[in-house]
Amino acid sequence: MKSPKRRISGPALVTRASKRLAAVRKIPEVKTEEILAQVKVEAALDDSQIKEEELKVPDIEEPPRWREMVEKIKEMRAVTPAPVDTMGCERIPDSAGELTPKNRRFELLVTLMLSAQTKDEVNFATMVKLRQYLKPVGGLTLEGIRKTPVDRLDELIYSVGFHSKKAKYIKDTCEILVTEFDGDIPQSTEDMIRLPGVGPKMAFLLRSAAWNITDGIGVDVHVHRLANMWKWVPKTSHPTPEKTRVALEKWLPREYWREINPLLVGFGQTICPSISPKCTHCTLSKGLCNAAFRKGAR
Repeated sequence: MKSPKRRISGPALVTRASKRLAAVRKIPEVKTEEILAQVKVEAALDDSQIKEEELKVPDIEEPPRWREMVEKIKEMRAVTPAPVDTMGCERIPDSAGELTPKNRRFELLVTLMLSAQTKDEVNFATMVKLRQYLKPVGGLTLEGIRKTPVDRLDELIYSVGFHSKKAKYIKDTCEILVTEFDGDIPQSTEDMIRLPGVGPKMAFLLRSAAWNITDGIGVDVHVHRLANMWKWVPKTSHPTPEKTRVALEKWLPREYWREINPLLVGFGQTICPSISPKCTHCTLSKGLCNAAFRKGAR
């Protein structure tokens, strides 16, 4: 008599799916713990539909010694290169060579739209692939994307998370840019958020990088995780990146608003990842980090 097949669920199922995905895409296998840790916070990154009343957070006093922490992080980052330094969204257009200001802004928009739930290295490679494919139609430009069928665009960006949704968002966005903004990206945060798939985090980063106007903090998974871990933001029942942004903006001086994102992103990518943080190499572990040497740290 054949024994019944064992039903697989939970983390075991995630592990099996991860292995299959790695084999198909030929990318390194992702640990189950890392998937589960990332999914919990990244689920809130598409924040374009968050209501204002959901963003109310308690006031918090300026955290003690935060400036000292930032300076220590800057010192570590200066000698520890991170993917965001060369392959982050703001850096990707620089790899394309000479671009007109208008085309540079468009590349920034596309790479930011691709970046959600996607590692910098994968996003960078996808942008290079797009440029190569679109060369015959003038490169990675608004018109080049408009001439590309959505199913072909989906194939080209297959490596990024939620590629099918993003392909449609990018195509729809191009039409909006043509009809409403003279083929350029809008300048205001409000107009940027109207674009499909663009939430506040993306809009603040885009406005800062494209127009050199910083009126909000871009909070991604790393900034969200670290700010909550260090208790830089008040504890809430349902923490989200947008709540973290609102809380940080209550006390963090505006001159830090632009640099805090790449600073903490690179720190989270190298010294303090969510799985196996390198506390023995981190100068914050000597009395500045309340989470130093927690379980799984090295």
